[in-house]
Amino acid sequence: MLVKQILKAKPIAEILTIQPDAALSEAVALLCEKKIGAVVVAKEAGVPLGILSERDVVRELGNRGAACLTDLVQDYMTSNLTTCTEEDSADRVLELMTEGRFRHLPVMADGKMVGLISIGDVVKARLSELSMEKDALQGMIMGH
Repeated sequence: MLVKQILKAKPIAEILTIQPDAALSEAVALLCEKKIGAVVVAKEAGVPLGILSERDVVRELGNRGAACLTDLVQDYMTSNLTTCTEEDSADRVLELMTEGRFRHLPVMADGKMVGLISIGDVVKARLSELSMEKDALQGMIMGH
């Protein structure tokens, strides 16, 4: 299964972004409101500067407490982004996520971000694919 197929199956294709100079509290509110685990940091659509995850926020809250919430998103975002393309396989994406120990991956095409996939998206797609393969094999064995 390819990343472009996973993106098509997502119920919400919207790519949420936040400005790098937004307060960390704004990012926390967005993560909470949208029930997401990460938000892409960008000044302009399609050009990611970084990503801010709930792990980034929790780490800083643990270090400094609520005082960090007035700091800027750019101070805590991961700016050394690992990305994938629409033509990458689900297995390749899982490998990248596992090696990098992150759960969200921007999808790039022609130098622009066209989507964001999570480890949950990839696992769901792989489980669906495995279920279809199982059903096909059972059908062949049973003579259907």
